[in-house]
Amino acid sequence: MIFKRVGVGRPYPDHGMTARDWASVPPRQVRLDQLVTTKDTLQLNALLDEDSTFYGDLFAHVVEWRGEYYLEDGLHRALRAALQQRLVLHARVHTMED
Repeated sequence: MIFKRVGVGRPYPDHGMTARDWASVPPRQVRLDQLVTTKDTLQLNALLDEDSTFYGDLFAHVVEWRGEYYLEDGLHRALRAALQQRLVLHARVHTMED
């Protein structure tokens, strides 16, 4: 199994993080098998495009809420890491309180 669970939608409340806010969060390694996805579909062109991060963040965005790690943005990066047989993903992790 690649991910802990495949989810649909964000179960956590809106965090209000902007692109600038995310950029201020230092990246760290997160195990793929700890991640719960917030999307259940992937656009194949995003997975195969070598320039898929040209206009976006180089790191995935993960929200930690109630002890779970939710992959909010970067599903294609996580799947690419899994296809390369890596167990971890470099991501920016925002921790939310209840």
